[in-house]
Amino acid sequence: MRRRPPHPRATVLVLHGGQETSERPARPWQLAALRMNPVVRAVIAELPHQDVLVAQVRYRLRGWNGDRADPVRDTLRALDALAELTGPVPTVLLGHSMGGRAALRAAGHPLVTGVVALAPWWPPAEPVEQTAGRRLVALHGERDHVTSPTETADCVRRARDEGATRAGLAVIADGDHGMLRRHRFWHDTAAALVAHVLAPTTAPDPLPEECYGAGASPVLL
Repeated sequence: MRRRPPHPRATVLVLHGGQETSERPARPWQLAALRMNPVVRAVIAELPHQDVLVAQVRYRLRGWNGDRADPVRDTLRALDALAELTGPVPTVLLGHSMGGRAALRAAGHPLVTGVVALAPWWPPAEPVEQTAGRRLVALHGERDHVTSPTETADCVRRARDEGATRAGLAVIADGDHGMLRRHRFWHDTAAALVAHVLAPTTAPDPLPEECYGAGASPVLL
């Protein structure tokens, strides 16, 4: 738990990155987990309501591990635990890299209303039908050499075709995979996106409308 109001009416669940294959135990002091701390602080500061619970998934293992998709199993368990704790409140998944892939896979859970993905690892043919009726927004760094902005754009396009309520992508100029270059812009934009997905009628969308169209994704300067 990163923020726990007494009577939550919405939830943000944070998913950090990891490795493609690893059986080593995940630890909260690993860089992939620590990288999300400033993002979480920005999200808490930007929340549209004070009664939003913010939690972070603690994976059992560091790796995705092929068809096992271990982080997805951990994410679904966390969502089930949140459902018992808070009841059926709307939930936004915020994931970086491998966490973005886990968030996409878990989007079909009944609690989930939207996904915000940062530099997500979305390989070709990643399933997207579970995004129907959900919001899906991705940010990707222009200089990301770990995951592919092109593959992210394809995933967003396919999610839109599968019935996502609203699906979009913005590319951050000079942005890298670790969200170190222009870090404040990454954090502030991610936080504003989470607030908007939680409360689309009251929290403004930080992205231009072109991010949600069929054309090339705009580059944010």
